[in-house]
Amino acid sequence: MVPLSFGGVAFQALAGGALYWPERRALLLADLHLEKGSWFAARGQMLPPYDSIATLAAVADAVDRTDAHELWCLGDSFHDAKGCDRLPTDAQTVLRTLSARVEWHWIVGNHDPSFTDCFGGDVMDEAVVDGLVLRHEALGGEVRPELSGHFHPKLRISMRGRSVARRCFVATATKLILPAFGALTGGLDAGHPEITRAVGRKAEALVPLNDRLLRFPIAA
Repeated sequence: MVPLSFGGVAFQALAGGALYWPERRALLLADLHLEKGSWFAARGQMLPPYDSIATLAAVADAVDRTDAHELWCLGDSFHDAKGCDRLPTDAQTVLRTLSARVEWHWIVGNHDPSFTDCFGGDVMDEAVVDGLVLRHEALGGEVRPELSGHFHPKLRISMRGRSVARRCFVATATKLILPAFGALTGGLDAGHPEITRAVGRKAEALVPLNDRLLRFPIAA
């Protein structure tokens, strides 16, 4: 974990894209997209049915590493509103164990707008926690410090003749977009017009490694 300061709060960023809030012992994640594989399979695109268990194993590892007492999912936790019903038994067991261990908060997103609690925790449209706004998609007119997901930002750079893509945070003075945490999620280039439209042009892509935080001006 590496330090990441935002909105006057000291966070710790994990290389996998999670954000830890030590003062609250809270873990923040975005865009798990559980059961994305089964959603595609039902439409004829057969993908390995292991994305949910892989994602939840990563969540469990992040909880273990941080010893978090709270967990906030910033929307699109399931790939669709019925994904909760399709979750395999082994993944259900992991999720129930986790939701019994931490104080779990589900913020709904555009993929799971009618999501209802199946495995513990509370469900809400958005939240304000110690002055920070937590929601799924960045709101253009929001002036308070805001954390969100939705865009699955990735930084793409060329190194030694090949392109490398890494999950990244996108940050301005008042907005912080978390990368997608799900095992089967794509990514939108950090400099994509939809992202700059949401956060403004004075933004940085932040890539957490195990020992340092890399910063890249998005305009570059």
